[in-house]
Amino acid sequence: MDLADKKEMSTKYDPQQVEPGRYDEWLSEDLFKPSGNPDAKPYSIVIPPPNVTGKLHLGHAWDTTLQDMIIRQKRMQGYDVLWLPGMDHAGIATQAKVEAHLREKGITRYDLGREKFIKEVWNWVHEYGDIIHQQWAKLGISVDYSRERFTLDDGLSKAVRKVFVNLYKKGLIYRGEYIINWDPQARTALSDIEVIHKDDQGAFYHVKYPFVDPEYTFAGKHYIEIATTRPETMFGDTAVAVNPKDERYKDLVGREVVLPLQGRHIPIIADQYVDMDFGTGMVKITPAHDPNDFLVGNRHDLKRINTMNEDASMNENAGKYEGMDRFEARKAMVADLKDQDYMLKIDPIVHSVGHSERTGVQVEARLSTQWFVKMKPLAEAALKNQASDQKVNFVPERFEHTFTQWMDNVHDWVISRQLWWGHRIPAWYNKQTGETYVGMEAPEDAENWEQDSDVLDTWFSSALWPFSTMGWPDTDAADFKRYFPTSTLVTGYDIIFFWVSRMIFQSLEFTGQRPFKNVLIHGLIRDEQGRKMSKSLGNGIDPMEVIEKYGADALRWFLTTGSTPGQDIRFSYDKMDAAWNFINKIWNASRFVIMNLGEMTVPSLPDKADRDLADRWILSRLNSTIKDVTRLFDDFDFGEAGRLLYNFIWNDLCDWYIEMSKEVLYGTDETAKSAKRHALAYVLDQTLKLMHPIMPFVTEELWQNMPHDGESIVTAAYPVEHADLADEAAVSEMSRLIDLIRSVRNIRSEVNAPLSSPIDVLIKTTDKATEQTYQANREYIERFVHPKELQIGDDVKSPKLAMSAVITGAEIYVPLAELIDLDQEIVRLQGEAKKLQAEVDRADKKLGNERFVQSAPEKVVNEQREKRADYLNKLTATNERINELKANK
Repeated sequence: MDLADKKEMSTKYDPQQVEPGRYDEWLSEDLFKPSGNPDAKPYSIVIPPPNVTGKLHLGHAWDTTLQDMIIRQKRMQGYDVLWLPGMDHAGIATQAKVEAHLREKGITRYDLGREKFIKEVWNWVHEYGDIIHQQWAKLGISVDYSRERFTLDDGLSKAVRKVFVNLYKKGLIYRGEYIINWDPQARTALSDIEVIHKDDQGAFYHVKYPFVDPEYTFAGKHYIEIATTRPETMFGDTAVAVNPKDERYKDLVGREVVLPLQGRHIPIIADQYVDMDFGTGMVKITPAHDPNDFLVGNRHDLKRINTMNEDASMNENAGKYEGMDRFEARKAMVADLKDQDYMLKIDPIVHSVGHSERTGVQVEARLSTQWFVKMKPLAEAALKNQASDQKVNFVPERFEHTFTQWMDNVHDWVISRQLWWGHRIPAWYNKQTGETYVGMEAPEDAENWEQDSDVLDTWFSSALWPFSTMGWPDTDAADFKRYFPTSTLVTGYDIIFFWVSRMIFQSLEFTGQRPFKNVLIHGLIRDEQGRKMSKSLGNGIDPMEVIEKYGADALRWFLTTGSTPGQDIRFSYDKMDAAWNFINKIWNASRFVIMNLGEMTVPSLPDKADRDLADRWILSRLNSTIKDVTRLFDDFDFGEAGRLLYNFIWNDLCDWYIEMSKEVLYGTDETAKSAKRHALAYVLDQTLKLMHPIMPFVTEELWQNMPHDGESIVTAAYPVEHADLADEAAVSEMSRLIDLIRSVRNIRSEVNAPLSSPIDVLIKTTDKATEQTYQANREYIERFVHPKELQIGDDVKSPKLAMSAVITGAEIYVPLAELIDLDQEIVRLQGEAKKLQAEVDRADKKLGNERFVQSAPEKVVNEQREKRADYLNKLTATNERINELKANK
């Protein structure tokens, strides 16, 4: 690097000084495109395309940050990486937003007409697409914009038509009249999973259905009692049903009753569908307004009478209630039933009612002609694939059950939507004959045909996302051949049904391959109280506001390390404060190192002969951290990886190694100073690279300010484990040294003796290795414990009145007779002895368990024995000290 380019670093981390402009630099240098190296292993992710309905929320930030972290690490590891971005046209969601926007101006889509309305939607798409791009930039996501796709672009539209036509020709897409979920506000069909069930206040209305024969009685009455929650659908009744096994009503089957308020005669039929134990065991059958009644009607050839319009107002089949809103009609009909002596009683209830996921209105079950996908063969193929070695690996594994359970019980998928925004169904109807034509393009004599006005469910196109974005149906497309199947999908558990499952069965059907090797499932972001974030609660958090205050890196650190796979995460500003504080720690530690590197141009390891104990220790700790973090990333266990990184950086690097390095850097031994600078530079370089996938902005800033090799940390080599840096002896020695320093500091703390006041420190060693470690590192001990007199040896005499501590290989005494109460010290040591006795007892119990000793690995058993011996030595020494103090009272 050119040292002249180094700039003065502030004493405090300020994200607003570090982050702005950096993303544009990365883009201008084309750092996010695939390497194109044919020898590199490909690794690809397609972004779950956000809906162009508004701004990104914290869930999107979490989702994209996890992906970016994976992609950045793989890029640094030398993979040929593709992260393909894009957005979803989001059919009903986008149309609902635009229609709501128009309603504010007093306009409907029908006022504009289809063509002008679509222009309005495109304006919306461009506006919010730009906002999403700006938000992606703020988050720092390293996608290849040159390959960006939109679910309505020409290539994807071609793929959608190809899939529709092929499934139709195969008999897996059909058109038919069925009961579907209907959104009366959006005026469109909904699939089952677009319906949210909520508890609503309702009632059971018990109504008299008189017999047609005025002379006939049943149980002494001239009528039967029918309970319904929806009296507004009564005019669609075409039968009353009982169970054929119900002995109570066998004489009623075949008789007729009069439909109240309407006068039509309807039969009493027998059907297995009726639950004999529910209510009276008699139910009204309304084939055009209930999915189960529809099936009963098919079995008994009942007429289907639809009593509602598309907007859920009553139609001409509703008699005098025509034109009323469905709920107004209910009130009017209930009043009339009372007035005409048909109402027996009304029982208030709370029941689960379906609502539209998008508009929030109560869904109607409505008879409608729709297009469907026959799901059984597609689901069977997906389930069969999960039993093969080409299965999709769910992380966590438990979500595979969620997937397979849904596929086991899946219903045919209604794919037509009565919308204007979306992929127009590629079906045409002959104006004269009514013949249906399905094809990639319109018929040649287009003037004689009329295209279906409906569009496809938005999930139909997003189900093709992993392969349609790669150039399919052109199977010779370079990206399709190179990057499909993709490597990993990252998404929330809430759309396993909506999206993950559909991508799997469509990919298997059309490419013969799984769409991705792994699917990493994360949870939802909740507030501090564990509540789901929502507009109604007013507890939503704008990720851009969080970035404005704390920086993207702090938000990314919180999002990637705050949860385990599949679990929800709770957002809190306390956690954001902690995240910023951690980055500030990294910043200041890096600043210290950079300021002390002199004229170094490239970081490199010091010669082995020049490394002191602290160097050997930190390099070994760095090495094991690299090994463990790499393994945890591969397992998608980012929370644990974050914990290891935090402990290494905060404790090992900052609190110990950098502090210890000051003893050398401020000394006069130039050889030692040079070695220390190189060790510091190497460790910082490797640490920044380890952290880069999580914190891209601050690591690039710091890396650019220190000696480095390469243009950007984005494409620098990710750290790898080096066996020759593993040094268990150094780790063991350093552990003894840290134990000693901590113990003396604890003693000082207990008697409120500040570090500035010199104290005598006497260390009685109980083994030679410990004594050698302490003697060789006296300068560190003196710097960190500030002794007036320091004695080390196996012949050190314990003073009568002193604070003491027992550590592995040594006993520490600090004569502080004037500062301590002898009785209090005995009580303290007795507390320590109690803890040590508990550890010895625990070890004895484990070692006394024959199953443990025989079945556990020999290494584990030996470690347990060593622990017991160590605890026993400490316990013996502590008890001896207690007796000694008691004797001197």
